[in-house]
Amino acid sequence: MTDVIAPLDELGVETTILEAVADNAPIAIQGGGTRVGLGRPSQAAKTLSTKRLTGIILLEPSELVVSARAGTPVAEVEAALAEKGQRLAFEPFDARPLYGTTGEPTIGGLVATNASGPRRVLVGAARDALIGVRMITGRGETIRSGGRVMKNVTGYDIVKLAAGSHGTIGVLTEATFKTLPLAETETTLVVEGLADEVGVAALCAAMGTPFEVTGAAHLPGRDGQPARTCLRLENFESHLRYRAGALAKTLQAPGAVTLLDAEASRALWRDIRDAAPFLGDTGNVVWRVSVAPSRGPDVVAALGDRLAAHFYDWSGGLIWIAMAPSDDAGAAPVRAAAAEARGHATLVRADDATRAAVDVFQPESLALARLSRAVTETFDPVGVLNAGRMHAS
Repeated sequence: MTDVIAPLDELGVETTILEAVADNAPIAIQGGGTRVGLGRPSQAAKTLSTKRLTGIILLEPSELVVSARAGTPVAEVEAALAEKGQRLAFEPFDARPLYGTTGEPTIGGLVATNASGPRRVLVGAARDALIGVRMITGRGETIRSGGRVMKNVTGYDIVKLAAGSHGTIGVLTEATFKTLPLAETETTLVVEGLADEVGVAALCAAMGTPFEVTGAAHLPGRDGQPARTCLRLENFESHLRYRAGALAKTLQAPGAVTLLDAEASRALWRDIRDAAPFLGDTGNVVWRVSVAPSRGPDVVAALGDRLAAHFYDWSGGLIWIAMAPSDDAGAAPVRAAAAEARGHATLVRADDATRAAVDVFQPESLALARLSRAVTETFDPVGVLNAGRMHAS
């Protein structure tokens, strides 16, 4: 158990970081603590928590923009946006079901992990909606990047660097997002009984239609249930009736076709977003493999009987894979299969010992590793922020 420091403001964050620099003592960065199982285990003696940096700073419905402090619960921001008929369109992934954690996912954690859900297939990831940040670097300097509009930048695009940086270049204190209007309603077209190759091909075909599919996932059959190929449509109810019928005719997919009502559709995509309901035994290790959508079934076929469970999101471009635990979490065959499909793999759940011994994130080429190290050292020259979280120090 590490000591937890929870500053009330940016000055407190700056002071904590400067003390860590002076002592050459790395600190772990944490928001709501819901994603502590992601990345390599922390080796820091102290944890800097942003949980007290809370509050929505700006909510401009007419501008489609919202700003909040890093420790603000994602649910609070989503509720405030919903009251104005808007949302964070990228559908933030909630890690609690996967890790069995409690607490509340925060805006800072969302940005640090680029947490994006099924709607990414149409609207992009969290980083694509992120337009401004304030953060405190490993030098103890507060910087601001971006603002309330999308625009070109020169030099480092710090907004995009912050998304997915896992706290290694700075401690986020504020974030600003572009939002989108809420859909009036939704439905999901479900085709049952398709094999992986046929199901993923149907997803890819659907994404090529003009019907604005906002979710495309294939759930292989398990526990006596048939495989389901799921396509979500969102818009005005009158539009959905036409689009769902036209999409079904266009696909001409074999198998029984059903339409879910809005409530059932939301429940299904919440489960797909958070992954855990489809991955079986909670003791299994879990990988996320990103490939070109049409190559997803190739990765699964290459792994064969090693798989305990799997499913496809993002039209087949994201494969969630569960495997029985082992010393190396199956890293060699998973990464070999991903490489053959020209993709990459991330170990997203395993015990501390395994995550300390195995490359959690995709190993980088020597040239890319040098570039990454140079960028990180620009912001955190002493290496005090989440040291070793992404790669061994």
